[in-house]
Order: sequence, then C-alpha cells, then structure tokens
Amino acid sequence: MLGATGTIGRATVRALINEGYEVVCFVRSQTGLGKPQIMDTLRCLEGAELRFGDVTDPTSFEKNGLQGEAFDALVTCLASRTGAPEDAWAIDYRANSSALKAALAAGIEQVVLLSAICVQKPLLAFQKAKLAFEAELIASGLTYSIVRPTAFFKSLSGQVDRVRQGKPYIIFDDGRLTACKPISDGDLARYIVRCLYDETLWNRVLPIGGPGPAINPREQGEALCRMLGRRPVFRQVPTWFLSSIASGLRPLSVVSPRLAVKAELARIGYYYATQSMLVLDPVSRTYAAELTPETGTETLFEFYRQLVEGISTVERGDHAVF
Repeated sequence: MLGATGTIGRATVRALINEGYEVVCFVRSQTGLGKPQIMDTLRCLEGAELRFGDVTDPTSFEKNGLQGEAFDALVTCLASRTGAPEDAWAIDYRANSSALKAALAAGIEQVVLLSAICVQKPLLAFQKAKLAFEAELIASGLTYSIVRPTAFFKSLSGQVDRVRQGKPYIIFDDGRLTACKPISDGDLARYIVRCLYDETLWNRVLPIGGPGPAINPREQGEALCRMLGRRPVFRQVPTWFLSSIASGLRPLSVVSPRLAVKAELARIGYYYATQSMLVLDPVSRTYAAELTPETGTETLFEFYRQLVEGISTVERGDHAVF
C-alpha cells in the first residue's frame, strides 16, 4: 500500500487488517525522522508490515517495497501535501505512475486508487496530475477502481476552536454557494477495501460521499454554534477576495517560484470556495446532490459533537484554510 501514513491511508490500513488482509505499507524512509515520528508511524500502522523507501524514486518501490514478492493488489492513497504544481506532478502523477509500472512488472492484477471528486472540473495543477494518472491506470489493462470521495471531515472541522473562543464562523459570500456530502475516514476506508472484492466496483470511476443530505457551509456553521451553545454569528468573506489574490500573484509567479506556489494555493482556496464537492451533472453541468452516491453511517455533525466533547481530535494538514 502507498500513502499509508496519511489520515485516509491510516484508516484504510486499519480497515484492511480488520478484514483479514495481510498488508505491506511502503512508507517514507526513516532517514531524517526523529524517534517520536518513527514511533508514531509504527503505532498508526500497527499490524501491517512496513517497508521504507522513496516514492519519488522510480526504482525504490520495486526494489524496497515489492522486493520480488507476489502481491494480489496495490492500494494507493498517495496525494500531494500542498497541491502546488511541482508537488502535484511529482506525487499525484509520477510517483503513482512509477508504482503502476512496477506493479505491472510484478504481476499485480488489481489497483485501487484514491483520487478526488474535484477532478470533474480540472482547473488546478493537482487535479490535472490526478487525471493524468487515472487515464494511465485505466489504459493499463489491470482491474481498477478509482475512488473519488467528496469532502473529508477534517477539511470541514478547522473552525471548532474559533467558535469555541467566541469568534464568528467564517463563510464565503452567504455560505450557500457550495455543498457537499462529507465522508468520514472510516466509511471511506471501508469503501476502499470493498473495492478489492466487490466486482460491481471494478473497472469504474466511483464518486462517493457520506450519508446525506448535502450540506452547505452556513448549515455547518449553524450546527457547530448550536453544539457549543452559541448564537450563530458569521463573518462573510467575498469570493472575489481570493480571486483577486490569485490574480495579483500570477504576474509575479513568473519570476518567483515561492510566489508561484502562493498563487496556486490562492487558486485552490478560490476553487473550494466556489465549487461544490458533488457529482457534476454531465448534461446541465451543475452539481447534483441526487447524483452523488452515498456510503456509510457516520455524519459530520456527529463528528462535530465528538470534537466538542473531546472524544475525537482533528489533524490539520497543508490544505488547511482556517
């Protein structure tokens, strides 16, 4: 398995082990990591065999990961940390592509890929990189399942502390512009595992959300405020603000790689502020909740309750907006 140390990857490892699979995880080399980080990795992936290497080295997965052994399937949850162009093409495309070539050479017959629902409208570098690998996987001749989840719980949970401190909940425009069917780590992981044995999910691109209905950011903020015993108060940020930042940085990005990354991150922010994470109707070209499949039982609002009560915590990553 690739991408096992990410939040979805860790959940998928647990789900695989719970289903009785023997799991080998190819993870980043221990070189340069401190002992606490190494121990954390071992704890998170307990029950799986860890093999270390570099996914950006085209030969490392074959040499250090596969080691000439026979495997039934490759599950990849690889994803770039920032979505910046260089990172996206290195991880979302080239690392996955190298692993696919190694899998073909090793006789692996099945691949399950974690992608993203936002590739339906590819305006960003990481979306184009993901689509490039999706096309390569489809053309490989292997049995494949391409899983395109909607929004993750962690990406919608960054404002719990803000609201707890009495600060307003931030929304873009009026908070009703976008919607999603959020999916939990556990429900998504179990769906990924199901792709290994459920033939109805083979050789398909699979958009998937959690249990509905679709909810917009204003509804998310209202629910969180109520759980914390506060009157819903919002701070509205106009979407043109993000767009203007991206536009202002674009000319400067030509001469500065650092500003090029900032410009792309601003474009990513604008994208998520204006595009729903639902299936895009191919006829009307509008997002449709009724066309977005659902799985699992865990809801975002139940996760909010667990955060408020201290039962769960959320790991914030490089894509954090708030």
